[in-house]
Amino acid sequence: MNLLNILLQAAPDSAEVSKIEGVTGKVGAAVDSIVANPENLSVQNIASTVDGIDWGNLFTTFISSISNFGFRLIAAILVFYVGRFLINKAHKMLGSVMSKKDVDASLSSFLLSLLRITLLFLLIITVIAILGIETSSFIAIFASAGVAIGLALSGTLQNFAGGVLILFLKPYKVGDFIDAGGKVGTVQEIQIFSTIIATPNNERIIIPNGTLSTSIINNYSSEKYRRLEWRVGISYGDDVARAREVILQLLNDDPLSVVDDAHQPSVNLESLDDSAVTLVVRGFCENADYWTVFYNIYEQIYTQLPKHGLNFPYPHMDVHMTQG
Repeated sequence: MNLLNILLQAAPDSAEVSKIEGVTGKVGAAVDSIVANPENLSVQNIASTVDGIDWGNLFTTFISSISNFGFRLIAAILVFYVGRFLINKAHKMLGSVMSKKDVDASLSSFLLSLLRITLLFLLIITVIAILGIETSSFIAIFASAGVAIGLALSGTLQNFAGGVLILFLKPYKVGDFIDAGGKVGTVQEIQIFSTIIATPNNERIIIPNGTLSTSIINNYSSEKYRRLEWRVGISYGDDVARAREVILQLLNDDPLSVVDDAHQPSVNLESLDDSAVTLVVRGFCENADYWTVFYNIYEQIYTQLPKHGLNFPYPHMDVHMTQG
């Protein structure tokens, strides 16, 4: 009966539909009469019912309905594939336009993702309408299903709301290096429900936006300059002032190190440990140069301090023996 209903909806002429409904009505009435009065079941009654049906028109109507539905089905398939092709093209073109207009990459990825989902939904509704099926009932079903899914997937809706908050408040954007949810990496995409980051180990991490919107986020890229910190141990008896002078000179000579009125490097005695005098060294550089400066200064400290009579101690223990 479901196939029959679809065929009836696909029929090009309401008169043909009326014919089919009339035949099915007669057959149904005959069956009901026989069920109610079994004694009426006879060859003559069946033959009379069969003779009253215009089988030629019925067959023609069915063939017409099937042919019409076939054309609708072919048209629906073509519209679906053409529509999906156009959606992909529009997605790429809009992405290219946003890129040329320097639209924020975070907002761009979010809007493109939302646009694709919306257009695909409209395409499905259009295909259903081409098949001749009443779309209002489907829309009502989608609405009801949406409510049920919304209740079942409250976490997903929270992720969507979190994505909207992230785009408006902008605690981070695409390209920022962040520490969020215990994961550290560079933001690659901000999608509707999640944010994708790439770790320094080239791992792809997907974090739900709901988690990010309610967690502490450390955005290392929010400021132009970033402070570096090193800890250097020198031997007891070494000249701390000389060590400070040498290290500050290394920072001043490094081409990627930032030294100005607002960003002055410093070398301070931090602690007197068991085997070493520990100095804490602080300097500044631009965000993009952080690791380059960090490792370069460490290497320079290791190679240059011994040349100035400054030694790096290693753990040792003095043992004094007395004769009894």
